[in-house]
Amino acid sequence: MCGIAGFHGIEADDGLAERLGRCPSHPAVDETAFDHGGSGLTGVSAGRVAERFEIVFDGEVYNRVVLRSQLALLGHTFTTGADWEVVLAAFTEWGAEGFDRLNGPFALAVHDSETSSITLARDHFGIRSLYLAPSGRGWLFASSIAPILRSGHHERRPNDRTIYRYLRFGVNDDGRETFFGGIERVGAGEAVTITDAGVHRRPFTALRSELSHATSQPREYDPSVVREFRSRLTEAVRLRLRAPGPVAIALSGGIDSAAITAVVDTLATTGNAVTKAVGAQLNTFSALFPESPNDEAACIDAVTSSLGFAVAAHSVSPTPTEFKNDLTDFIRTQEEPLESSGPYTQYRVLREAAEAGATAMLEGLGGDETLAGYGAHHLVNLRELRQTSSLAAVTQLARSAGVLTRGGLPRLGDRLRGRKEVSITLLLNRQFVARHRHEMFSAPQDDLRERLLDDIFVGSLPARLRYDDRNAHRFAVTTRMPLLDKELVRFDFGLDSEALLKDGVSKRVLRDAVRDVLPTSVVFRREKVSLTTAHAEWMLRLKNHIYGVFLSEPFANRPYFDQSEVLHTFEGWIKDGSPVDSLTIWRLLNLELWLQEFFDEPAQAAPALERQKSDYEANARKRLDLTLGDGTVVRRYPLRTELFSRDDDLQARTLAQVAHFFDGLLTAGSEHAAATSGPWHLFISEKIVAITQGRSYFIWDIEVGRSARLLSKHVTRTPAGIGLGSPFTMQLAIQEAGLPRVLYAAVGGGVARAFGRRGAFYELVGGDIRAIDGPTEYSVYPANVSAKLAPKDPDAVAAALSDGIRALVPEPYRSTYAGTVVMDANDIGRNALGQDAPDSKERYEAMFADNPLGQGSEQTPMALVFVQPPA
Repeated sequence: MCGIAGFHGIEADDGLAERLGRCPSHPAVDETAFDHGGSGLTGVSAGRVAERFEIVFDGEVYNRVVLRSQLALLGHTFTTGADWEVVLAAFTEWGAEGFDRLNGPFALAVHDSETSSITLARDHFGIRSLYLAPSGRGWLFASSIAPILRSGHHERRPNDRTIYRYLRFGVNDDGRETFFGGIERVGAGEAVTITDAGVHRRPFTALRSELSHATSQPREYDPSVVREFRSRLTEAVRLRLRAPGPVAIALSGGIDSAAITAVVDTLATTGNAVTKAVGAQLNTFSALFPESPNDEAACIDAVTSSLGFAVAAHSVSPTPTEFKNDLTDFIRTQEEPLESSGPYTQYRVLREAAEAGATAMLEGLGGDETLAGYGAHHLVNLRELRQTSSLAAVTQLARSAGVLTRGGLPRLGDRLRGRKEVSITLLLNRQFVARHRHEMFSAPQDDLRERLLDDIFVGSLPARLRYDDRNAHRFAVTTRMPLLDKELVRFDFGLDSEALLKDGVSKRVLRDAVRDVLPTSVVFRREKVSLTTAHAEWMLRLKNHIYGVFLSEPFANRPYFDQSEVLHTFEGWIKDGSPVDSLTIWRLLNLELWLQEFFDEPAQAAPALERQKSDYEANARKRLDLTLGDGTVVRRYPLRTELFSRDDDLQARTLAQVAHFFDGLLTAGSEHAAATSGPWHLFISEKIVAITQGRSYFIWDIEVGRSARLLSKHVTRTPAGIGLGSPFTMQLAIQEAGLPRVLYAAVGGGVARAFGRRGAFYELVGGDIRAIDGPTEYSVYPANVSAKLAPKDPDAVAAALSDGIRALVPEPYRSTYAGTVVMDANDIGRNALGQDAPDSKERYEAMFADNPLGQGSEQTPMALVFVQPPA
């Protein structure tokens, strides 16, 4: 179920059609291809008429039977029962305007060999996706972006304008442009004709204009309206129950999907022949989030318990861990960034439905945009009422207070706590913001019908339909949306506003139409959850992973972000000290992961190891031997260990590692026996010393003060070493040295920098403040989300370890043992913090010049270092 694709005006190589038609998710799909040299089409559903016209079609025509009869009277003959045959006949009879007669979702391409042209079209609402991209003097098109990218005929690059609008306003899919430079959408209700002369775009329908004018003489709301709405909804559902396989329902617990479920139940229990598509029982698929405010289990149970037909209720309970595991595939599936993690819920529901054998799924999508289901619609309605009647507006306000209060409570709470809203632009690269500062985004604020039209064609529905289409194609489940039946939507827009919003109740006509077949608790429920994740909870649960992404070198090098500000803000959000919302966090994260997926070179996978590194081997990209400046050669054996925690006994575990090394030395080979005959030392990472002393803290467990947050903003941090550039590490410095000392050192360091001298801050602050270590992306968990103080009394730690080693090792190693060094090292520097060994601090630092322990996932926090005997 990979849709359609094709090209025009391109000198095709032998593999182009295959690359465009390849279906990675469903390699067994057999696509038909037509090739005419410089033009070509490929798609699962395809056909040819009279050798002149060829079509590839992705979609469904629910009024196929009626159209076929009309076209037959006009002289058309049909040899198959396929939708494409009716669509192509409509095109040959009426041209592109014939597409306006279709009721259903579609994306199509028609090749006309007589005019050497290709006509593309997309359904009235844009339920099915269709993309177009230039390639030299030619063009590529496809139902998804991936075929265009792998065609080899389009330069892959990000669209900075779309990226800015997404980050700044939280919008996407609100126009022709995509997140990929040069790739555009075919618009909803648009026909695009491609010829050698270029591209001509035009609407094939006047639907939007018709909906706008339908409100000029609205129909008064009365019981007859409710009856007609229910009849039209029933017909829309009935048309969408036709399928070769089982038709299921995505049941979220909201009124939209509940109403559709109730209509199917009524059709099934009355024995309507069309409902044979549901099978012996009605299959519903839902997402549950136990112990979360987003859980809809009670409402879902209330709906299924009220049905008269047999029900098989399926459910999934997505978790943050599963989301993290699916994230790469989910982002690849969606192809462009999303406004929230909510579409992952549908991703999981459709996967469950596919595994259960469902081929088609009824959904409630579209009800919010056509029947005024969002909280913002109440505000728009109030402003509209105020223009005509202040009394009516006040009355509606009083009756809508509950809905408006629920939507505004978080922001009100922030204001009461004195928080100011963080502008997303503060988290972005200044040059990037400056280039796009003139971008604007707005939606109608005082005209409900104009707002609904904007939501349907610009601000809301296009993005939701893209999420749906991509998920549906991923799992080969056809999604059907009765509330987006174009005739039903026309009816909706002909109603008075009171049919949509009244006394704080949204979707009034829909609720009244099903109040006799659904529980009251569902019909009059005002809380809106819908098919979404527990977004803020998930972002907090995944803070380790998110922090690592924001701390990474690729993120730091993007031209879009101010990494330091993002880290500061995210660290504050973790502590509930920042007014940035979880959707902002998500947009930053999603964009970075999207960039990694579609633009970064794939990471080189580490070679598979059949065994762990032995104690007698160097770490990857490191070496055992190092020659010092005076010609002395030292051999460093990094010892791999399990991760350390504050509950571990450093002495016992270290001695066990040393004993293990010498126990295996006899069988390690003569080279190692010779290399270990000279003086030797234990070098141990300061990290595990600090961890076992309880001096390592998860960043979210550190109580950060205002001084630490302010001072850390003036410290440069890099992925190689965060230093005091985090409010968490700065807070530890203040706790260790005291705020007056830190302030004194900060002023002195600033003065010294003005004269070109660096490092004065650490000299002035004293102690081991330099050794305070923040989280780094390359560290293993939990070091990647922890901040650490320098170890306490490292000289004493070194002496105690040396005493234990001398009591442990046999001769001659006992006599040649020179002592222990507590070392703070990474790939750009090293600092011997403590020792009981006789040589100078500088000499021991020279022995670790290339950091043989590594700083990634090596798990080698200690090394035995032997001075080689003279040659």
